[in-house]
Amino acid sequence: MKLFVGLGNPGAKYAGNRHNIGFMALDRIAGDHGFGGWKSKFQGQITEGRLGSEKIVMLKPTTFMNLSGQSVGEAMRFYKLDSTDVTVFHDEIDLAPAKTRCKSGGGHAGHNGLRSIHQHIGPHYDRVRMGVGHPGHKDKVPSYVLHDFAKADQDWLDDVLRGISDGAPHLADGDTGRFLNAVSLRVAPPRSSTSKPKPAPKAAEPEPQQEDTRSPMQKLMDKFK
Repeated sequence: MKLFVGLGNPGAKYAGNRHNIGFMALDRIAGDHGFGGWKSKFQGQITEGRLGSEKIVMLKPTTFMNLSGQSVGEAMRFYKLDSTDVTVFHDEIDLAPAKTRCKSGGGHAGHNGLRSIHQHIGPHYDRVRMGVGHPGHKDKVPSYVLHDFAKADQDWLDDVLRGISDGAPHLADGDTGRFLNAVSLRVAPPRSSTSKPKPAPKAAEPEPQQEDTRSPMQKLMDKFK
């Protein structure tokens, strides 16, 4: 069994925020893969289902971001899971929009949700880091992540969420390479080309040399001209 955790803040006021992209990812996975309805439990919303051969519990803490670890720790203890069975989906300001990366363990990089999870279950859990971009100055970060995605972001955001849903069974199996490839195929699909490659330029052929019809005396005289 694996525990997938999406980070965000509860309520309609925050639903479209950049900080809530973790909630969005779990909603897309649940909807696409036939998970049951969301139920209130562990200070959050949970749903259960299967991704491939793996049973998955998905959790959206409703404690607000700064206390996410309380919900995650409670669910982990109930299901008798180790922290390495937990994968957290979260916004990442240090990645450009539409970039997605996976990480195991490490620091929380100042992310309040991750900081709380560190406090309750330690650092040894997996993360799916979903890039939302940086506002340019650290003082602007709180207001930036607590604002909705811009209209211009909707296309790449939809591609990322679809890709994460496509790759979710691979992630459940622990194959992060195939998971990230599924995301990439949505965000930057390969382009087919029907145009023929240009032929390589041919080497210039040497000009034919003309036959020298001068007499020996004429050749000698030409040298002194």
